[in-house]
Amino acid sequence: MMKLQLLQKGILRYMTSFNVLKNNMEELALTKMLEILPNVIDKSTKNKTSLVDSLLELTNAEIEFRAERAKKINITTSHFPYIKTFKDFDFSYQPSVNKEQIADLTSLRFIETKTNIIFIGSSGVGKTHLATAIGIEAASQRISTYFINFAKLMEKLKQASKENRVEQVVKHYLKYTVLIIDEIGYLPVDKAAAYGFFQLIAARYEFRPTILTTNQSFSKWPDVFGDAVIANAIIDRLVHHCEIIKITGHSYRVKDRNLFDEDAETRS
Repeated sequence: MMKLQLLQKGILRYMTSFNVLKNNMEELALTKMLEILPNVIDKSTKNKTSLVDSLLELTNAEIEFRAERAKKINITTSHFPYIKTFKDFDFSYQPSVNKEQIADLTSLRFIETKTNIIFIGSSGVGKTHLATAIGIEAASQRISTYFINFAKLMEKLKQASKENRVEQVVKHYLKYTVLIIDEIGYLPVDKAAAYGFFQLIAARYEFRPTILTTNQSFSKWPDVFGDAVIANAIIDRLVHHCEIIKITGHSYRVKDRNLFDEDAETRS
């Protein structure tokens, strides 16, 4: 009887300690440790695992969980149009793209050297995909990254010019280690916005890298920005330290439709 009472007291004490431990983990927001705690205790009891090994398993799981959560948050707040990576790109369909060059860019070495990246090519050839893939790799490494469409950025700069706060907008986009600006050249730009864009590029010049995609050759940029002087000043700062990747080929959007084969048959 006495032994039974002692056993019951021991179980009660264990359950109380276990509950307090769970409450402590919850209080400290140790989410993953709390989740796997019962399994770790069971494993420890069954395999006679040391306390240090059990604690190591708990803390490793928590660290891995937090890193993955931070990665997902970083990717979400970077405002990518979709989630596409280097592995998703079909290099066989776009042989003009150097796979080794893109792999080097996804190593993020360009951030240390403050090298800009410009993708030039017609619509649908994969410019945005590759820019996004590099950006996602940066965001995954918890490097502050932001993706914005060029037309949207120009609207922000145009409005800021009216309100005399272009400097404030420039400072906002300057804070991102990697800034991705997509689709330069699809629409003409207001002159005030063009000058604001120049200020942004000048501020990031040799300080932080910028990734751009465009469907226009540099010779057409004076038409895009409505001013040859501003356009040339922008180009000068962008290409000084820059990887320029020209993509020639067919659009991915018609990849599976055999349109080009049909055109060839028509011409023959």
